[in-house]
Amino acid sequence: MNDWDRAKDDIRKGARFVGPIIAILFIIGAVRSSFYTVDPDEEAVIIRFGKYVGTSQPGLHFKLPLGIDSVTLVKTKRVLQQEFGFRTRNTSGRRTSYDQKNFDTESLMLTGDLNVADVEWVVQYQISDPFKYLFQTSAPERNIRDVSESIMRRVVGDRDVTEVLTTGRVEIAGDAKVLMQEVLDKYDMGVKVVTVKLQDVNPPNVVKKSFNEVNAAKQEQEKVINQAEEAYNRVIPEARGKAEKLISEAEGFAKAKVNQAEGDAKKFEAILKEYKRAPSITRKRIYLETMESILKRVEDITVVDPSVKGVLPVFNGKGVVSGQ
Repeated sequence: MNDWDRAKDDIRKGARFVGPIIAILFIIGAVRSSFYTVDPDEEAVIIRFGKYVGTSQPGLHFKLPLGIDSVTLVKTKRVLQQEFGFRTRNTSGRRTSYDQKNFDTESLMLTGDLNVADVEWVVQYQISDPFKYLFQTSAPERNIRDVSESIMRRVVGDRDVTEVLTTGRVEIAGDAKVLMQEVLDKYDMGVKVVTVKLQDVNPPNVVKKSFNEVNAAKQEQEKVINQAEEAYNRVIPEARGKAEKLISEAEGFAKAKVNQAEGDAKKFEAILKEYKRAPSITRKRIYLETMESILKRVEDITVVDPSVKGVLPVFNGKGVVSGQ
């Protein structure tokens, strides 16, 4: 047997093992492609021969191998975010940087009083139905951005620039969230809006300086008004309190005088009644009481009587007072 014959014989012997080896590899590949894993923050959409079969929850699952079933994993438990007027970019690791360049077209908006405001906002959303998110529209993220821009311009356009820049931010964000969810539900995209938040609202750069000056003047005006109201609230109640105090004192004084006069009148009537009963005794008693009241207020007393010779002692409440 020459070398050529031996080679052909080796080839025939090796060919007997090719079939089994291919079969084994085919079986291994089929088994490996029959299982897939869904992470906790995901859901899996199963398509069989181009038709939607179902959605799998997190865990290990079986599918038909060899491309019969195709599986698409969707992050349904993760909160996704779209930024408008700026971008947050990863620079190194977990650190991020704020980039505001070249996004004026999506953040400049016309307000209801025909002014312009630079509105930056964020939309956070979740995928509520992965099948609808994948197959209901061809570009869901682009659609979400378009809807958000349209709704935000509509909401801002219904308000004047002062409200947009100052007190109306929370109301604008709330109205935008409700209206945006209504439109997305109408499109049946399988998206749930979690929050809409206004990041920064400013006048355009060309008029920012003038606007800040006007805003500073308004704040100064509010400050002066508050100071005036504070002074008013401090002075007026104090003046009212003093006036009420004086009125109360005057009323009390008047009432005391009236009571005193009524008491004196009643006392006089009582004395007159007694006087009518015994004129001489009453007259003498009144005289003595009057002299007692007068002498209590006098320290030194001199009694002059031509018929009396020498010193006449006079007694009072403090003892003997010498006199001449």
